[in-house]
Amino acid sequence: MRMGSDPLELIEQCLASFPDSDPRQKILYKLRHAVILRQAAHQQREVEFKKVADVIAKLTAPANRVGTLLEVPGEGLARILVGGAEYYAAVDPRVQAVELKIGAQILVNEAYAVIKILGYDRNGPVLKVAEALADGRLRFEQEMGRQVLILQRSSDLVGVDLKAGDEVRIEPSLHVAIEKLEDRKAKSHLLDEVPTVTWEQIGGQTEAIAAIQKAIEYPLLHTDTFQRFKFTQPKGFLLYGPPGCGKTLIGQAAAASLSKLVGESGQGAPGTGKKGDKLPVTRGAFLHVKGPEILNMWLGESERMVRDLFAQARARRSEGALPFIFIDEAESILGTRRASRSFNISSTLVPMFCSEMDGIESLRDVVIILASNRPDLIDPAVLRPGRIDRKIKVSRP
Repeated sequence: MRMGSDPLELIEQCLASFPDSDPRQKILYKLRHAVILRQAAHQQREVEFKKVADVIAKLTAPANRVGTLLEVPGEGLARILVGGAEYYAAVDPRVQAVELKIGAQILVNEAYAVIKILGYDRNGPVLKVAEALADGRLRFEQEMGRQVLILQRSSDLVGVDLKAGDEVRIEPSLHVAIEKLEDRKAKSHLLDEVPTVTWEQIGGQTEAIAAIQKAIEYPLLHTDTFQRFKFTQPKGFLLYGPPGCGKTLIGQAAAASLSKLVGESGQGAPGTGKKGDKLPVTRGAFLHVKGPEILNMWLGESERMVRDLFAQARARRSEGALPFIFIDEAESILGTRRASRSFNISSTLVPMFCSEMDGIESLRDVVIILASNRPDLIDPAVLRPGRIDRKIKVSRP
């Protein structure tokens, strides 16, 4: 019989060679139990030593660098930006191709191979788009004296409609535009629903209500008659009178009434006679703007807000909603232009407003309602026929 080198094996051989009545077997059984406990403790220590060795290896290993993914030129390849320098690097096969997103942060090892995708950086500067180029890149104009930036879009920003004035978040290295931010000012102007104010809820303004009903409801109730006599449908209205007489309330009631009438008429796009040009009106969208809110100290910013206001209205119309732009205290932004060497905001804001109004066909596209207690201060170009067609006085009740 060959003698083994394992203590337990030797003990088992001794137990097998002794008879059952031998008193030495009890000692051998105790010895075997002690050896088993000693081996279990030894194995436990080995596991703990291995864990400590792994921790020491991780703590003493070089740190992985964080970079930005700029391009995926081919399978298993990536153009990355690490520490301000660009590299063509390999991609770990364990990284899924769908995880590789342009502009996302990446983790690279000592060989600069991409080993993990960390997602988009949650921080970064915010810039306003100056122009969306034909190839999808974006041009950003910075402050005076700083260079113009042309950046590519992130994977999640490809296909997103971006226009001049939109705010976009840039990743910290200023190489990729990664997120479109919502315009807080534009959202603040838009009410979720058209006001539900009715004519019956307005008291003491019978003459003003009758005048505005005649101006906005007759062309819709008697469309054929107005077309036969070549009556031009109005584009906008001016409500003027002393402060606190219900001009805003009348404007809300007019929006509710007109939205209901246009929705019930079920007609197609104005002036075309076709139903496929625009979606039929199913609801209304009320944009309430106070004139002083548009004024801005930066040159060109007020004009941009006017463009955005009309662009938002046209976008709502394309979705099947009839937009109403209600501008309170209109004289503050549409004041009469004067010949002067000094700069006047009205010199550029009034022409911008007029050009936007000239793009409106009739009240079936966008309805403009101005409210003012000083109509004499509004520029005549705004109040001429073809723009603000109806002027309705709201007297004291």
